[in-house]
Amino acid sequence: MKLKRTSFALFTSLLAGLSLIGCTDKDWRSASREPAGIAPNPNEVSEAVIEFYAADAYSWRGWFAVHSWLAVKPQNANKYTVYEVVGWRKPALNEYKTDTPDRYWYGARPEKILSLQGEKAELLIPRIQHVVTLYPWANEYTLFPGPNSNTFPAWVGNQVPELGLKMPFRAIGSGYAD
Repeated sequence: MKLKRTSFALFTSLLAGLSLIGCTDKDWRSASREPAGIAPNPNEVSEAVIEFYAADAYSWRGWFAVHSWLAVKPQNANKYTVYEVVGWRKPALNEYKTDTPDRYWYGARPEKILSLQGEKAELLIPRIQHVVTLYPWANEYTLFPGPNSNTFPAWVGNQVPELGLKMPFRAIGSGYAD
């Protein structure tokens, strides 16, 4: 029994320490949303582009989870259309146009988890745009187990298997789409 109490105390101390390390002196309003510079510039690249991104979740949650989103740019378009799910908006599924789809996620640098360009992207973009309109949880968001920001790209990947999308291990909620 004493070993269980000691283990529990050690575990809770570790979690408390990690949450303090993961916290920042800035709040989300002042965290970086600058472009990471990893997306093809739509004014320089005429071919079609599909990009999936993931970045550490905000604050201490980033130790355990990522936020993911996707962007498409049809051939000759000068803007990307970004699709992402966030919990503080209604509907949860949002779509917007930008020339910088690779912005930091509230201080966390994004990484590409999938990037397609050219003919394959051109063929798959209309399918992606169509399945986005069919997303069954567009008005819902639940941190755990989902549906959440990771459920959406995983669901799109399931509907368009030709993408070959592999979600990151820390994409909590991506299995909700299975």
